Amino acid sequence: MLKRIHQEENCHTVLLYHSLSDEVQTHSLIQALAAEGKTVLLPTIVGDELELHEYIGEESFSLSQSFGIQESTGPLFTRYSQIDLAIIPGIAFTAQGERLGRGKGFYDRLLPKLQCPLIGLAYPFQIIDFIPCEPHDIRMTEIVY
Repeated sequence: MLKRIHQEENCHTVLLYHSLSDEVQTHSLIQALAAEGKTVLLPTIVGDELELHEYIGEESFSLSQSFGIQESTGPLFTRYSQIDLAIIPGIAFTAQGERLGRGKGFYDRLLPKLQCPLIGLAYPFQIIDFIPCEPHDIRMTEIVY
């Protein structure tokens, strides 16, 4: 699946996340997509929301005070309809696309704004049989592990 991102001509703008130590590593993917000329967006926590900022290089990160996450300081991106693909982290996923996040609801508030495929990125041990879901939970289009 991730190789398809590199090859997909219609995939110009990709939402990713800058991985933490317990998440599938995305740092090299971010750099590779940016080197190919794709617009890479990374989330930044602002209050209770995720803002999306363009990745403009490794020098454009600052450390989030609240969660210790490297966040992009690139230009703010609000044209959600122009995002071609979103790669979403999670603590666990089901094969049917249900996602368990970290419990703060950041992605629960962001995902309804997106109209693109949602790809959950996981290690095999993160795929479980059941996740309790609520009406506001949005399923992933595909889980890659």
